[in-house]
Amino acid sequence: MEINLKQLCAGVCETAKMVGAFIKNERLSFTSNKIEVKGKNDFVSYVDKASEKKLIEELSVLLPDAGFIAEEGTSKKKGAIYNWIVDPLDGTTNFIHGIPCYAISIALMRNDKIVLGVVYEINFDECFYAWEHSKAYLNLGEIKVSQTPKLADTLLATGFPYYNYDRMAEYIELFKYCMQNTHGLRRLGSAATDLAYVACGRFDGFYEYGLQPWDVAAGAFIVQQAGGRVADFSGNENYIFGKEIVSGNSLCFDEFLNVVKTHFN
Repeated sequence: MEINLKQLCAGVCETAKMVGAFIKNERLSFTSNKIEVKGKNDFVSYVDKASEKKLIEELSVLLPDAGFIAEEGTSKKKGAIYNWIVDPLDGTTNFIHGIPCYAISIALMRNDKIVLGVVYEINFDECFYAWEHSKAYLNLGEIKVSQTPKLADTLLATGFPYYNYDRMAEYIELFKYCMQNTHGLRRLGSAATDLAYVACGRFDGFYEYGLQPWDVAAGAFIVQQAGGRVADFSGNENYIFGKEIVSGNSLCFDEFLNVVKTHFN
């Protein structure tokens, strides 16, 4: 059966906004005693779990045969062709501390290819989205990656390793290089938002390791539909499940990737 991805994307955007309103409201009365610890510096709350349940219920209505790859494991269903990749609250640590940068990330994978992506940054009410063969959008306006041609003139985003420190030495050396050879680095605490900001040209590039599929699947797809490029640290395409990602506009990407390759040999 042929799926109208444009129409489906509109439904996903509405679903993300609805659940985003729930998250924003829960933040008003949220306290630290509602936190659970999944691992070192890895937190979850009832808000994450309730949000994921709501998302799965709504997405199951939109596409009944699809399965799920979801952060909190609310659904174990696997689809034969289509699977949703869902992060109900990307930036949980920010949410817990009342720092206004966290997002809902939803991607749709057909076989092994992403064909739809939505990132909804809740605090600014910004919905970034795209579907197969479409342009990329922020709310109702088209977005494109920046046109900065040289790494020296870029503003980059990254994420700090918070549990896997095996590659810390390489990460610090790359961090130092970027500090000294770009306009600067920013760390928002939400990889989905970082990628969305690359897609709309606020950042020129983004890199991080230790990420999960639900952190990057939607944002990486939106970057590509906005004219940008995405790869793993080796320059290959294993950035969704390979736990490492570098993205940027098409003009500075090769230079950026070569720098990352040099430091993460």
